[in-house]
Amino acid sequence: MIKRRSKKKALITGIAGFAGSYLAELLLKKGYRVYGFLAPREKIDNIKHLKNNLKLDRFDILKADKVSNFIKKSKPDYIFHLAALSSVGLSFTNEKSTYDVNFIGTYNILIAIAGLKTPPKKIVFVSSPDIYGRFKPTAKKLDETQPFNPVSPYAVSKIAAEYLCLYYYLHHKLPIVRVRPFNHTGPRQNTDFAVPSFCRQIAEIENGLKKPKMSVGDLSNKRDLSDVRDIVRGYYFLARKGEPGEVYHLCSGHAVSLRSILNKLRRMAGVSINVSEDINRFRKSDIPVLKGDYSRAAKTVGWFPEYKLEQTLQDTLNYWRKKITK
Repeated sequence: MIKRRSKKKALITGIAGFAGSYLAELLLKKGYRVYGFLAPREKIDNIKHLKNNLKLDRFDILKADKVSNFIKKSKPDYIFHLAALSSVGLSFTNEKSTYDVNFIGTYNILIAIAGLKTPPKKIVFVSSPDIYGRFKPTAKKLDETQPFNPVSPYAVSKIAAEYLCLYYYLHHKLPIVRVRPFNHTGPRQNTDFAVPSFCRQIAEIENGLKKPKMSVGDLSNKRDLSDVRDIVRGYYFLARKGEPGEVYHLCSGHAVSLRSILNKLRRMAGVSINVSEDINRFRKSDIPVLKGDYSRAAKTVGWFPEYKLEQTLQDTLNYWRKKITK
């Protein structure tokens, strides 16, 4: 009698978030049993269409016993730690919460894994290029050796969590891969971020819910912008083939200004829109340019970005058009 091979199991923290929902979709398509937990009052809009295929629980990541029990119960082959307070801007007003969730939350995950008899095959920790802060020359392409220079509580929290991951790799032999995904966007991202904020405003203008005027922050900043679907595919590749203890960039490899992004979206709009920059929306902590080098990920796991920026922007705008119409 031939035994059926049991499905591999993956646990995603932050599963109901923007990137987490796309990662859950990808892993289900790959045949994984997918587990995840939700914060106490977290909405599940992003994963509502997947809910019946997921193993979910709801608790605070700061409750170490709850975290440990869920990990012991699920016994995952792979863990993707995405859960975080991820808004740079909001980290200034929610400083303590940012440190608690992003650092103590990570500690609770790692201490729970360290207590398992059989550790997962791989743990993917999601960090951020915001840890690099300001640097010179500003147009340089950043690789994984770039020195840290944090300019926000969010960046500080991610550096601390990265060092924690490195410690657990070195001293507890946990197979942790750290990944620094540069800016990414797409449908489902909330409007705390520039692209979905632009798209929502355009959709509201098209539907007559808003005057054809947009007030925005500093459009001169340049970002290395990828599609969320490319980024989560990178997480999957790194879980399968990434080197434990290593850190990897996932990015497009080139920078584009927010002004250029907004102009592309305005050309996609069905109406003419006037734009004005509001100096009150400018942040002193903004990093003028972020541009990454993904050659290590390409060489190690064969990851390359596939989505063109125009497709990402069009898909995001269409998402908000449908959402506003509903």
